[in-house]
Amino acid sequence: MDSNSFKTKSVDIKTLQKSWFVVDADNKVLGRLSSEVAKILRGKNNSYFTPNFDCGDYVVVINSDKIKLTGKKWKEKKYIRHTGYPGGQRETTPLKLKEDKSSKFIIEKAVRGMLPKNRLGRKLFNNLFVYEGTDHPHEGQKPKEIKL
Repeated sequence: MDSNSFKTKSVDIKTLQKSWFVVDADNKVLGRLSSEVAKILRGKNNSYFTPNFDCGDYVVVINSDKIKLTGKKWKEKKYIRHTGYPGGQRETTPLKLKEDKSSKFIIEKAVRGMLPKNRLGRKLFNNLFVYEGTDHPHEGQKPKEIKL
């Protein structure tokens, strides 16, 4: 038997072909959408997945303002952070976050939590682009639309 057939194949920068995808968040549940987006960013949908390498694709999420949360999560889910000072724990809800800042932070926070917590995860997060409306400046990359 040929022992060369048992070698593990890893992808490198020269052989990697990154693609662009568009995901429409209109009327989609936040967690289900975020997990699929995280899989694409990580590259787990590709046959050449390598866990220690950025082999994922670029993802553009549009219509982030029309995302759905099930149950009472708009008012009862809490995002907790700490300022670093004594008594500096702050919490906010998705509804406040959408009103005060933008609904794109809700999707970004959910996807970031599903990526690795290391240098690779921070690098993968830069491949995510979230927009509130249907327009985005990435038409030149000819992104393919994905139905989730």
